[in-house]
Amino acid sequence: MERSAATSQLRFATAGSVDDGKSTLVGRLLHDSKSVLADQLEAVAHASRSRGQEAPDLALLTDGLRAEREQGITIDVAYRYFATPKRRFILADTPGHVQYTRNMVTGASTAELAVVLVDARNGVVEQTRRHAAVAALLRVPHVVLAVNKMDLVDYAEPVFAAIAEEFTTYAASLGVPEITAIPISALAGDNVVTPSANMDWYGGPTVLEHLETVPVGTDPSQDPARFPVQYVIRPQTTEHPDYRGYAGQIASGVLRVGDAVTVLPSGRTSTITGIDALGAMVDVAWAPQSVTVTLADDLDISRGDLIAPSDHAPETTQDVEATVCHLHDRPLRVGDRVLLKHTTRTMKAIIKDIPSRLTLADLSHHPAPGELAANDIGRVVLRTSEPLALDAYEDSRRTGSFLLIDPADGTTLTAGMAGDSFAASSEGAEAARDDEGWDF
Repeated sequence: MERSAATSQLRFATAGSVDDGKSTLVGRLLHDSKSVLADQLEAVAHASRSRGQEAPDLALLTDGLRAEREQGITIDVAYRYFATPKRRFILADTPGHVQYTRNMVTGASTAELAVVLVDARNGVVEQTRRHAAVAALLRVPHVVLAVNKMDLVDYAEPVFAAIAEEFTTYAASLGVPEITAIPISALAGDNVVTPSANMDWYGGPTVLEHLETVPVGTDPSQDPARFPVQYVIRPQTTEHPDYRGYAGQIASGVLRVGDAVTVLPSGRTSTITGIDALGAMVDVAWAPQSVTVTLADDLDISRGDLIAPSDHAPETTQDVEATVCHLHDRPLRVGDRVLLKHTTRTMKAIIKDIPSRLTLADLSHHPAPGELAANDIGRVVLRTSEPLALDAYEDSRRTGSFLLIDPADGTTLTAGMAGDSFAASSEGAEAARDDEGWDF
């Protein structure tokens, strides 16, 4: 009952290089916080015995795929839900292999905190830098450096200090706003849930203590309101012959009755006359509530339109420059015809240019690569068939992001973040050719 009463919620993701102990850390968190059911623990113990292990392998609590258990690695993103008396958690355990970087992008895209693990014996490696850079690109506000396997380096403080300094310097250069370093042993349980008796030189929080106390969420009133219309409600009944409501989830900010708003991309203006939240009329609603809004004027509004305050409305454009992570095995090339999905709006688009590809190991830029392969991060310039109301990703993770979709079969190709993020300037880039049929 105490855990169900916890009101705040934290979404966080784990990342790190192969065999750094991500799944073991997650398993230790679940086990030591008493979030594992008895039958789950028995199943893990049975699987561990069948592999010749005397003690339960806690990594098996998250590595659920058969291939993961056979190889001892994480392949897919494993989501786990648990709670303590202080907070509820949604955890995404992401893979460490370089070929699964796209899975980390998926898991961390909605995270408010990222736990990046480092093997104390190996220090900061290329994949560590890659995951730190992805977290920075996705604007994850809090990053925890968990220096794992401290038991294998005799719990030496100098080893931890050197790794923490190297990682903190690198992450700070990426613009990560907050970095917390914690020395742990996930296998032994040191500083995961309970403080370690082997590292009395460390006086900071355990991993769970930090997760329970880190600030989460933002003040909705600090962000401009954005309301993507998902559905138009027209009952046309005897009781409600003229009712016209616009339903959806508030992406950011606050909506109030009486606010002057602009509908994009049409640019028409009106005033909010009513807000229906869960069947009750209210004067104020804020992100991420799902509501129905009524306006003073009968405007031509449909799914995909964006309602925003008239004094803070985003500009519309058909020319989009963005940082993207390519997710599909088929490369993304200049001239490709795609569908762009932004909030509730989907439209045709064409890739006009790929100015650069990012090398995450040293943040260098490979100019004019011509294409982006799976897991590549780079800059793209594209043109949409219709005007798009797009915020910069640094201003809004929700309305500054988009997906590129294959129009032939509907598969997701690329995740995009509008604006500048570790990208080389596209000035002077050679203009891409126009393709017939999709030349907007």
